[in-house]
Amino acid sequence: MEVAPDILALLAAVAFLAGAIDAMAGGGGLLTIPALLAAGIPPVSALATNKLQSAFGTASAFAAYARAGHVDLRRFAMPVAGAFAGSAGGAAVVQHVDPSFLAALVPVLLVLMGFYFLLAPPMSHVDRHARLGPRGLTIVVTLIGFYDGFFGPGTGSFLTTALVAFGGLGLVRAIANTKLLNLATNIAALLAMVAGGQLLWTLGIAMAIANVGGNQLGAYLAIRFNGRGVRPLLVVLSLALTLKLLADPANPLWRMF
Repeated sequence: MEVAPDILALLAAVAFLAGAIDAMAGGGGLLTIPALLAAGIPPVSALATNKLQSAFGTASAFAAYARAGHVDLRRFAMPVAGAFAGSAGGAAVVQHVDPSFLAALVPVLLVLMGFYFLLAPPMSHVDRHARLGPRGLTIVVTLIGFYDGFFGPGTGSFLTTALVAFGGLGLVRAIANTKLLNLATNIAALLAMVAGGQLLWTLGIAMAIANVGGNQLGAYLAIRFNGRGVRPLLVVLSLALTLKLLADPANPLWRMF
């Protein structure tokens, strides 16, 4: 599928903004997926292309947090394995879903994720006692990984919430280790999507380069300012893009009623 240069440039700009937001608070896919769909990219190809740019961006943010000493590789080795397996399973399943059903489902999921980001309570910046051990946390992360492979937006926030609520981490350390887990889910889903022939390489690489730049900026801002004020911006932009999708009379969602 060919993408016009102006559309490619616009999607790259969205990927840069999404990368910055994703590094600070998670949820960058709430911008890139509706933008890809609004540009006419088929649903599964949109998810696959999003995984490519997200994988590069997440790797970049992970490197920034690791350099700052916030990542605990030894503690999260088992959850990483669970995240990888769950995401691979989700990505395999989504490639066998009816595209028209997926096109109708995605806007609904985007709206739900937007409200989650808007209404979710703030998280503590202070480390606390962990409520779950490695095995329990691995089960939770595996389920979130399956969701990421199947759809994706909000995964970073879900992982961060799990690490704060169940792992006892403060917010910045939780975000940093979320990047490790999210990198595993992105790589697993990407490999499954590549094997299924769903990826738009030129568009994905352009968005990946932009996303890396955005993630570097976002990681710097998160470490310095703790990502304050990001969620409202993310929700407004996400709902605006989703409303554009829903405004199309040809959206399969309207044929279901």
